[in-house]
Amino acid sequence: MRLPDAFLSRPIAHRALHDRDAGRPENGRAAMRAAIERGYGIECDLQLSADGVAMVFHDDELMRLTGEDGPLRGRTASALGKLKLRHGDEGVPTLREVLDLVAGRVPLLIEVKDQTHRLAPVDGVLEEATARELRGYEGPVALMSFNPHSVIALRDLAPEVPRGLTTCDFDPSDHEWAPAGPERLEHLRRIEDYDAAGACFISHQASDLRRPRVAELKAQGAAVLCWTIRSAEQERLARAVADNVTFEGYLA
Repeated sequence: MRLPDAFLSRPIAHRALHDRDAGRPENGRAAMRAAIERGYGIECDLQLSADGVAMVFHDDELMRLTGEDGPLRGRTASALGKLKLRHGDEGVPTLREVLDLVAGRVPLLIEVKDQTHRLAPVDGVLEEATARELRGYEGPVALMSFNPHSVIALRDLAPEVPRGLTTCDFDPSDHEWAPAGPERLEHLRRIEDYDAAGACFISHQASDLRRPRVAELKAQGAAVLCWTIRSAEQERLARAVADNVTFEGYLA
C-alpha cells in the first residue's frame, strides 16, 4: 500500500483552513469549506462521543474550543452537534458530516486521537467507529495516530485505507507525553512500529525532520509528511526533507 499522490501534490490545511477572526474555528465546517474552495488537503482530528460516535474535534476537553466544562467524551454526538464552536456559529461535526461535506473533493488526512492518554493498547471503540464511517467513502482518505496501537487496530478494521504514524521527538518533559513513561517514549521515538502497523507514511514534527530514522524510512519508500508549518520560510526548510507539509496561519 502507498499513500495516494493526492496527499503529496497539494499542501494540507492543519485542522482545516481555520481562522477564528474570519469565523472559521479549527476542525469546523467553515474551515473545511474554505480549504475545499482553495483546493487544499484537509487534516482533522477524531475524538469519541459518549455514545460511540467519531467526532471531529482536537482536544479531550471542551473548554478551549467551546467554552464548556468537561470532556468531549462525556457528551453524546447530538449534544455536541448543538454545542457551538468558539469563533463560529456551527456545532461540533461528526466524521460522517465531514465526509459528506468533503465528498472526495480534496484529500482528507484523519488523525485518530489517543484515547488512553498513555499511548497504550486501545479498546478499539474509536477505531471501529472510524472504520464504520469510512466504509464506502470514495475520496482520497488516510488515517494516522500518535498511538501505534490505534494504527494497528485500523490495519485490521480498515485494511483498504492507507495509514501512517504521527511521530515526533516524544520529549518526556512535554506534559502531553509524560504519562507514557520514558521507556515507552524512547520506543516511539525510534518509530519501531512502522512495519507492524502496515504503515505507508509518517507525519513527523517539522523541527525534528533531520532525525536519522526519518531518512531511513524515506529511503525505504515511506512518504514523509510534516507538522505544523506556520510560515513560507518554515515550509521551504521542511520541504528539503518532507514530501508535503501540514500548515496553518498562512497560505501555503
